[in-house]
Amino acid sequence: MRVVHISKVTGVAGSEGHLLRLLPGLAQEGVEVRMIVLEDPCCPAASFCHALEEHGVPVETLPIHGHLDPLLLPQLVQKLRSLQPDVVHTHLIHADLYGLWSAARAGVPAAVSSRHNDDAFRHNSMFKRVNRWAMRYADRVIAISQVLARFVVEVEDIDPAKIITVHYGLEAPPLTPEACELARAALGYRSDVQLVGVFGRLVRQKGIDVLLEAFARVRACCPMAQLLIVGDGPLRSRLERQSQVLGLGGVAKFIGWVDQASRLMPACDVVVVPSRWEGFGLVTLEAMGWSKPLVASRVSALPEIILDGETGLLVPPEDAYALAEAIQFLLADSERAVAMGRAGRERLLKEFSVEKMVDATLDVYIQTLRTAG
Repeated sequence: MRVVHISKVTGVAGSEGHLLRLLPGLAQEGVEVRMIVLEDPCCPAASFCHALEEHGVPVETLPIHGHLDPLLLPQLVQKLRSLQPDVVHTHLIHADLYGLWSAARAGVPAAVSSRHNDDAFRHNSMFKRVNRWAMRYADRVIAISQVLARFVVEVEDIDPAKIITVHYGLEAPPLTPEACELARAALGYRSDVQLVGVFGRLVRQKGIDVLLEAFARVRACCPMAQLLIVGDGPLRSRLERQSQVLGLGGVAKFIGWVDQASRLMPACDVVVVPSRWEGFGLVTLEAMGWSKPLVASRVSALPEIILDGETGLLVPPEDAYALAEAIQFLLADSERAVAMGRAGRERLLKEFSVEKMVDATLDVYIQTLRTAG
């Protein structure tokens, strides 16, 4: 089976990290897999392309100039005709709009689209019309969570018969006794610090502002607690000012973007995901892989991943008081926190493995080709 994946790539975040696991996994199962990257010339995708090539996955790039680029369509059709895939699999909006039509034009037998987030722009009436046109050319739509599957039906008005849920998968890293100590030393933290970590882009979706309010409360009860903020984004300056106003200047550390940020998770006692919404929340799987207890918002797909009271604690979104209470609870009861972390790792291994994700995706291809044939 020959499968071509298409996505616009500007960095390595959730969907790109997913592709870096899925495509090599499919290749190991005997699929002839290839990646076409729609690349903005002003924002090269070299790091993503290099990472895939290191895994033995062939990558080609096609330039995309802005949201509307009529020159891209004939190039993509020609490319797909030359590659002659059995399946085209698109990711994110640009690949859907350009790739699905091009696949049909090139005579590709089957087309699959993955939905990675419940983006706000998908509520727009004009976008809905354009999206419904594109989805006419998709035989199946993979949603990465059950919540997102409902969103695709209710908001995008896509035929539910086309939709199947396939959760993200992640490898569990090997645990070593010295991992925590080494990670803390690299960050400059002492062993007696109670470290709370948050990992993600500094945008409104991630709820870092709510976490800062909550952490000011946490410090009143847990004087050894400190906050590690890993990530960057347009709200960084505003959040740093908020931190100063709340008296967290020497307590909340913004370290910016870090390559392979999850390697810093062993330093943390608790990982927090205070998001306002999430398509999936890959950081939760990363924390579970390191056996870290989670405190997260009860939104979107997060309750599908985190078992409340077993692998972490779920709180209402935008509720700084509830968030503070949950963090304090885990910092005060280290035995319970450790037990939740262990249960989270066991859940990752059982329910969210890369092998399970790859097998489910391959099954979608097989079933789609049977239907198309």
